[in-house]
Amino acid sequence: MASSQDFEEDPRNAEALVYVNGQLVPRAEAVVSVFDAGFSLGDGIWDSFRLHRGTLVFADAHLDRLFWGTGAIKLDIGMSKDELLEVVKSTLVANDMVDGVHIRLMVTRGKKRSPTQDPRLCLGKSTVVVVPEWKQARPELAEHGLTLFTSTIRCSRNDMFDMRLNSHSRLNLITALIQAIDADADEALMLDANGYVASCNSTNFFFVANGTVHTSTGQSCFKGITRGNVLDICRAQGIPLAIGDFGLADVYGADESFVTGTFGGISPVSRIDGRALPTCPGPVTSLLRELYAQRIDDEVASGPARNRITGAVAINEQRLADAHKLRGLCP
Repeated sequence: MASSQDFEEDPRNAEALVYVNGQLVPRAEAVVSVFDAGFSLGDGIWDSFRLHRGTLVFADAHLDRLFWGTGAIKLDIGMSKDELLEVVKSTLVANDMVDGVHIRLMVTRGKKRSPTQDPRLCLGKSTVVVVPEWKQARPELAEHGLTLFTSTIRCSRNDMFDMRLNSHSRLNLITALIQAIDADADEALMLDANGYVASCNSTNFFFVANGTVHTSTGQSCFKGITRGNVLDICRAQGIPLAIGDFGLADVYGADESFVTGTFGGISPVSRIDGRALPTCPGPVTSLLRELYAQRIDDEVASGPARNRITGAVAINEQRLADAHKLRGLCP
C-alpha cells in the first residue's frame, strides 16, 4: 500500500496510553459507548497534531481550527483551548513521547439517550479522546510519489456540507478512496460541484505548471494547516502562485504535483488518472519540502513556549504515576 495515510509500524504503540474522558487507559481498553453521538451518527469534530522535537508544531492553528469547527456545529467541548492543550501535552508526557508522534484529538457530542439525530437528547458532557502514536510516513513515498485517480464523488459546496469541517462523518471521502483503490491508485482526486479540481480524499491538492504553483480557491477543500503554510511559503519566497478554478485538462498538463497534510507534510504525486507526470518529485515540490521542513524547525526553535512539552508540562503527579503503573513501569 502506498497511501498518503500509510505509515511504518512501531511496536511501542501497542503499549501507548490513550486519553478518554479524563482517564489514561491502555490502547486495548480505549472505548466509548455505542450510544455516543460520534459512533452512532458521526456527530463530532477532530483535529491532528505533530510532535516534533518536543514541540507541538502549529498547535495554535490546529486548536483554532478545532474550535472553529465545534463552534460551527454548536458543540461545547467543556474546556478552553489552554485546558485542551494541557490534556494533549499530559497524554504525551504519560507516554514518554517527544518526537515523531502523530496525535488525533477527537471530540463528539457525547453519550445520548438514543441513537437519533436530535442533539437535545445528549445526556451530559462531550466525549474527548486523544490518541497519540509514534507514526511516520513511509520514506519511499517521498521518492516514488502517490498515484491519484479522479473520483466520481464530488466535494460538496459549503451550503450543502462544509468540507472545511473536520467532521467525524467521512463516508463520502471513504467512498471516493474506494474508487481510487479499485482503480489501483493510492488516493482519490476530487472535483467540486462545478467540475473544478478541489481536493483529494484526505489531503489538499497542488500542481505546478511552468514554475507556478496552482491550487483551488479553498471553498470546497479541507481547511488545511499545511496547505496554509505552503501558501505562506510561496508568498514569502516569491514562488509564483495561482489560486483559482482549474479543470482536469490543466492538471493533465502539469509538470509536477503534490499533496499536503498534517501527517505526511508535502508528498509528491507521480501519476494522475494513469498519466505519468514529467517529474516526481519535481524541483518546485522538492524546494517546498525543504522550506516546509525549515518552517517546522523554526517553530521548534522560536514558537510559543506553551506548545512545548519538555520540562514545562503542568501534569498531575498522581495521574502520571497511575499511567506508569498501567504500563508496568513501576510496582
